[in-house]
Amino acid sequence: MSKKLSTASKAVVLALAASAISFAAPLAQGGAKFLGNITTRGQVQSDFGTYWNQITAENECKWASIEGSRGNFNFKGCDACYNWAKQNGGHFKFHALVWGSQYPNWLNGLSVDETKKAINTWFDRVAKQYPDLEMVDVVNEAIKTSSGYHSGYGKNNNIIGALGGDNGNYEFVANAFKMARERFPKTILIYNDYNTFKWQINEGIDLVNKLVKQGAPVDAYGQQAHDLTDMNASDFKNALNKIKSSVKKADGTPMPLYITEYDIGTDNDNQQKQRYSEQIPAFWEDPQVAGITLWGYIYGATWTTNGNSGIIKNGQDRPAMTWLKQYFAQNVSKGQNNTGLDKGIKPVEPKERELFKGKAFEIPGKIEMEDFDISGIGEGNVTVNENDSDNHSCTDAGKESECSKYREDTGVDIYKKGDKLVVGYVQAGEWLEYTINVAEAGDYTFFAAVASGGGSTFNFTLDGKELTGDMNVPAGSDASSFDEYAKVKTNVMLPAGKHVLRFNAVKDWFDIDYVTFVKGKDATDPEPIASTNTGTGDAGDNGNVGDNGNTGTDGFAKAIQYDPNALQDYRVIDMNGHYMGIMSAYGFEAAGEILQHSSAVKASGVYFLVNRFTGEKQSVRVTR
Repeated sequence: MSKKLSTASKAVVLALAASAISFAAPLAQGGAKFLGNITTRGQVQSDFGTYWNQITAENECKWASIEGSRGNFNFKGCDACYNWAKQNGGHFKFHALVWGSQYPNWLNGLSVDETKKAINTWFDRVAKQYPDLEMVDVVNEAIKTSSGYHSGYGKNNNIIGALGGDNGNYEFVANAFKMARERFPKTILIYNDYNTFKWQINEGIDLVNKLVKQGAPVDAYGQQAHDLTDMNASDFKNALNKIKSSVKKADGTPMPLYITEYDIGTDNDNQQKQRYSEQIPAFWEDPQVAGITLWGYIYGATWTTNGNSGIIKNGQDRPAMTWLKQYFAQNVSKGQNNTGLDKGIKPVEPKERELFKGKAFEIPGKIEMEDFDISGIGEGNVTVNENDSDNHSCTDAGKESECSKYREDTGVDIYKKGDKLVVGYVQAGEWLEYTINVAEAGDYTFFAAVASGGGSTFNFTLDGKELTGDMNVPAGSDASSFDEYAKVKTNVMLPAGKHVLRFNAVKDWFDIDYVTFVKGKDATDPEPIASTNTGTGDAGDNGNVGDNGNTGTDGFAKAIQYDPNALQDYRVIDMNGHYMGIMSAYGFEAAGEILQHSSAVKASGVYFLVNRFTGEKQSVRVTR
């Protein structure tokens, strides 16, 4: 005889079934790091905990979502994510405090002071709402390119100025981290950005390392990883290894990484599964990666084309999701995490700069440009701003005889020129600092030995204040040659005692060998080089003149008539700022056509052509 369940018994069975569904173990349960995801159309899906043990709000924790009108805060959507993590034993990351996008519209047009007040209030309010945050993206998408920042910093807003400006070292980003640490002393502070695997790997590395050198308390580097859909396994492995070995904490140990917004946006099931199977194990099994967050999992509800990064479609697992479940079921124990982020956050200790040869340069006297101070850590202790990490005399084809290993750890382009060393391949925005000791206050004559094919501009400052004004580098007789040096000079006033002298490149492409300070106005150059006045102004007015202040016909710098229709030389720069070589063509249009069809260019993207004579720059889009 069949046995029927009572109504009460049925209720118990149904409740237990529902409980089993709701509390199914996430894929990474018991692993050394988390596997997380984001909200779906502003909601935490009912099945979220079935798969994921970390949550990031896609939009609900962004400034514009919380403080749409000034002074009125609505944390409801963000609270839902925070509370899910609390109630389910998961991890929660706040995304994000500072971003050049999705900030409140009312911020546009505010003064620097009012913007600063608004940012401080925003930081304070988040800290009050979530005093025990585990992780926060402090700054999002601030990598700077020739056309601006990754997101809209400085466009209709004063975010950069409010956070202390940007003199080439991302000072505003560093200050945001310092502000965050004051409010979140035990929270993991993350810098987050995109294009950091394929297109701008060097720029991302450079940014994070600059922050660390300034003493910014960056605990981890967040890789959005949106750029991996078309990256083959070999290139991916090389990129991951380069990031791991290049980004360092203040103590020189590897910087922890987070994979923060991973997705493979394609309708090709096989391609999506292949990328997952190549990349997820690399992240999961790497001890330097502290956690992985996927950027959506429901097809049609993600940010990619048609939401095609989703791995569940119409309620059915796509092959990538099937693979993901199988991988974690069999390999969750392979996860490694040696980042130490689960053991608490240690403050970054400042470290003073060091004098390269143990003492300051005595003035009057000579300064060899390759002997700049050694960078320390923290504000005022960074001594180098270099646009890329390559020494082009060692990496560019045909330059092997010029390659120098002198101070190779700095990334500065120091190369051999005969029996001496010079700082070369100089680009706008780069700078170097030197500690000097001035014996006696008063008037001095400043001399600099410089060379350029097409002419350029630089200046020097003292303790952050203008010293020389802009000085023009004469163009050489051969626009493709940097072998012909000239002297430029001006009169300056120096105070006695120790000071920080900074060399600043204003325009691209020149070399500088040394500078000399001689006591007195219009003093005689102790090491004259025959030159001519191809700049503006007379001696003492920052013009490019020889020792005698007259225009000469001897020496290298003869008057050059620029003919735009003649054959020109162009430097070719790739999208990572790497110098690829010299190209000759009749004008930018012809040079662009050559570049677009050249077999030397392997990857699609935007490349730059720089006229060696005029310094003019144009971009070229190449499709492969």
